[in-house]
Amino acid sequence: MNIIFLGPPGAGKGTQSKLLEERHGLVQISTGDMLRAEVARGSEIGNQAKALMVAGKLVPDALIIAMLKDRIAQPDCQNGFILDGFPRTLAQAEELDTMLSVDGKSIDVVLFLDVDEEILADRISGRFTCANCGQTYNEASNPPAKEGVCDACGSHEFKRRADDKRETVVERLKEYRNLTAPILPFYEKSGRLRKVNGMLSTAEVTAEIEAALEDSGVITKK
Repeated sequence: MNIIFLGPPGAGKGTQSKLLEERHGLVQISTGDMLRAEVARGSEIGNQAKALMVAGKLVPDALIIAMLKDRIAQPDCQNGFILDGFPRTLAQAEELDTMLSVDGKSIDVVLFLDVDEEILADRISGRFTCANCGQTYNEASNPPAKEGVCDACGSHEFKRRADDKRETVVERLKEYRNLTAPILPFYEKSGRLRKVNGMLSTAEVTAEIEAALEDSGVITKK
């Protein structure tokens, strides 16, 4: 079972990918983590990628696809894998299909976490953490029990990520939408796209994902 998770930043792809990995014995693959690992390992592909990044250039699709090909060929991926946030462009989606077909593989299901971008922007920009213990909070959905005091350690010091500012979040969402808009029809045309309501609770989203996998025939209906 080979799956792609699509959805904007903050939609919950990482959380749901990890849960899916645990439930079905799949391997979650993040192209960002994979790229950093190849660079750290000093592989031929990693060295090529490092040279490009040092020069301030983007790593080309062909190099990322080559790294994916090597990663997917590893024994731990034989039961299936989850691509979290990749592909991001139509060209990447087409190259991925071509690469997999050479080895007799394919993407079985594409799960798109559909969210309201305005609400999502509010959700992300409302995130903050305790500067002392790292406990996470949200102004709207999960504030501390006592304002200004961490529930876990009692600290009064909190911090926010710089890229969680609302204007930054809105720009990231716009960029994502512009890049990925052509991908959805591509996968929908082949019958692999399944939309999931990403605005529900974690447990409810998980249930919708399981239903989508059953509907697509990749797991047996219970």
